[in-house]
Amino acid sequence: MDAPKNTREVSERHRFDEARLAEHLGVGSLTVRQFRGGQSNPTFWLTDGERTWVLRKKPPGKLLPSAHQVEREYRVLAALQDTDVPVPKVHSLCEDASVIGTPFYVMDPVEGRIFWNVQLPECDRDERAAIYEEAARVLAAIHTVDLEATGLADYGKTGGYVERQIRRWSEQYRKSQTQPVPTMEALLEWLPANQPANDETTLAHGDFRLDNLIFHPTEPRCLAVIDWELSTLGHPLADVAYTCMLYDVQLPRVGGLLGVDFEATGIPNEARFIERYCAHAGRDGVESWPFFKAFGLFRLAAIAQGVFKRSQEGNASSDDAAMYGAAVGLLSGIACRLVDLKV
Repeated sequence: MDAPKNTREVSERHRFDEARLAEHLGVGSLTVRQFRGGQSNPTFWLTDGERTWVLRKKPPGKLLPSAHQVEREYRVLAALQDTDVPVPKVHSLCEDASVIGTPFYVMDPVEGRIFWNVQLPECDRDERAAIYEEAARVLAAIHTVDLEATGLADYGKTGGYVERQIRRWSEQYRKSQTQPVPTMEALLEWLPANQPANDETTLAHGDFRLDNLIFHPTEPRCLAVIDWELSTLGHPLADVAYTCMLYDVQLPRVGGLLGVDFEATGIPNEARFIERYCAHAGRDGVESWPFFKAFGLFRLAAIAQGVFKRSQEGNASSDDAAMYGAAVGLLSGIACRLVDLKV
C-alpha cells in the first residue's frame, strides 16, 4: 500500500515505539510515515497493509501551557461528525503518554486535494471561484453549528472571546519571545485598549486557511476541515479576519493574494469573499473590521514566535520552522499599518 506523496520517513526527533502503537491498535505491525509540514502537532500516516489511519500527536519536549491540545481536536471532530461541517471520521483518543510518549488520536485518512498556494495556479478560473465559494460556505457552516445539539456549548466560554484571546496570545508571546519586536510591543498595548463593543459567540476554528481544507480529487467540494488545535467558542469575525489576512500578506509556502487580478483569476476580492460568507452565515455584514484584521495578524505573529522558539529548542515539527522568526515583525508591522498605528 503506497503512502501519500506528502509523507516522508519519520524524523529522528519524532520517532516513537511503533510496536507499542501496533499493540495498542490491536494490529500485527505497522508502517509509519510522517506528513510533511505541520509545525504544531506532528501527524503520521499508518497502515497495517490492509487498513490505513492518520495519527495526530503532541510534539515532544516541554510545551507551552494550553498549547498542542490534541484532546480538544478529538472532541470537536467527534462532535461534528453529523453536521454540515465536513471533518474526518475519528476513531479513538489515547491520553496515556506511555504508549508513544504523548497523547494522540487516530482518524480515517481523507483522500483529496490540499491547495498549498492560495492563488490556485493549478486550477482554471471557474474552479478558483468555486473553491473560494466553498471555503466561504464551510466557514459559515462552522459558525452556525448548533452548540447545544453537538454538545459543544461548554467547549469554551460564552462572551469575552476577544479580550481573553488578546490576553492569552500576549502571554504566549511573552513566554516564547526571543528578542524585542517594536511593532509587537505596540500591538500589545493598542489591542486591549481598542476592543470592539460587538460580542458574539459561535464555534470558531481558529486557523481556517485554504491549506487546512481537503478538497475532493476532481470537484470544488470540501471533504474535510483539519487542524482544529486552536478551535474554541469565539467570535466568528475573528475567524473571518484570520482567513482574510492573505489579502494583506504573503506567507511562507502558501503565498498571498496581494497584487492578484481578481477578475482574471476568478478569485474573489476581500469584499466579495466577505459578502459570500455573510450570505451563507445569514449576516448583514461585518463590524470593526480593521480591528479584527489586526487582531488576527497579531495572533498569527504570536503563533509564529512560538514555532520559532521551538525550532531553537529543537522540537518543532516543521523543518522550516526557523523562518517563522522573521514573520513576527512582518505580520505585526502590517497589523499596525491596518489600524494606522505609528511605530
